[in-house]
Amino acid sequence: MASTLYIGLMSGTSLDGVDGVLADFSGRGIRTLDAAFTPFPADLRAELMALQAASANELEREALAANALARCYADCVRTLAAAAPGPVRAVAVHGQTIRHRPELGFTRQTNNPALLAELTGIDVIADFRSRDVAAGGQGAPLVPAFHEARFGKRGQVRVVVNIGGIGNISVLHGDGRVNGYDTGPGNVLMDLWIARHRGLPYDQDGAWAATGQVDTPLLDLLLDEPYFRQPPPKSTGRDLFHAQWLDAKLAQRPGVAPADVQATLTRLTAVTIARAIRDEAAAQAVYVCGGGAYNGVLLRDIAAALGGGIPVASTETLGVAPNRVEALAFAWLGYRFLRRQPGNLPAVTGAAGPRILGALYPA
Repeated sequence: MASTLYIGLMSGTSLDGVDGVLADFSGRGIRTLDAAFTPFPADLRAELMALQAASANELEREALAANALARCYADCVRTLAAAAPGPVRAVAVHGQTIRHRPELGFTRQTNNPALLAELTGIDVIADFRSRDVAAGGQGAPLVPAFHEARFGKRGQVRVVVNIGGIGNISVLHGDGRVNGYDTGPGNVLMDLWIARHRGLPYDQDGAWAATGQVDTPLLDLLLDEPYFRQPPPKSTGRDLFHAQWLDAKLAQRPGVAPADVQATLTRLTAVTIARAIRDEAAAQAVYVCGGGAYNGVLLRDIAAALGGGIPVASTETLGVAPNRVEALAFAWLGYRFLRRQPGNLPAVTGAAGPRILGALYPA
């Protein structure tokens, strides 16, 4: 009998490292048995950040970064495999997004899954997004199908909000229907700003934002972005929301204190998420995952932007820690791949139909 144990790996837009989970799909639900985190070395993080934009000798540099990335993935896999109660059937790995241009027909998640299979001796499933893009879809977000499988509840309209570097929503209508899309910046601009001014990787619990005041004219400038008015299906990333985008907005509103900018960027994430939720459904409950779930100021801003009356909580209350959800989602997508079951939702991505996502690299 084939093993029901899978390892899921996710390294997201925040570029902090690799989140991994050991999951069991034995038929007793979707169970997380263990989790691990492998931070990126500073030089790898810097190179992955640099590869987000065109640069000299980028083909060779990407290949070398992919090799280093695969070694980080392998370290995380070894930690999880050592805790497994039996053999691991497969490793499902997202890769590191360095370009996302579905409007041009491509998305690129750098990785070396062949090397990862060689280093771990376990089958590797990778490249989950490109088949959806080939079918005319956005290739993102891919997590709504998993959110429905793990968090959906018959008769209750729930919204799952993933706040990584980019924010996205999954609207679970309680009758099997699911829709969702990328809302815009999650942590990406907040992280960029605090790194620039305070040398920190992120604003822990929104502490710095809490010392500032939201600058309403700046917020209005930030919200004046065509992406926010674009109808779904849609997806985005650092290709749009980057330092140059923010600096161009700030140039139109000079003199705002750095802490006030941080408070305003936090409010931008909250408002764009809340507007998306209100546009899509009469939500009865909102559950937040990703790194943003640990930012208390951001969660309070989302609740306030929703107008009150809608409970906003972490996915921890549904049994999955916020920092484990995406890795678990890709473990589930790997499980779906080996069962030859589709992993995308055309209503979410705009693809021509359901597609089996991923590519296999046998050990």
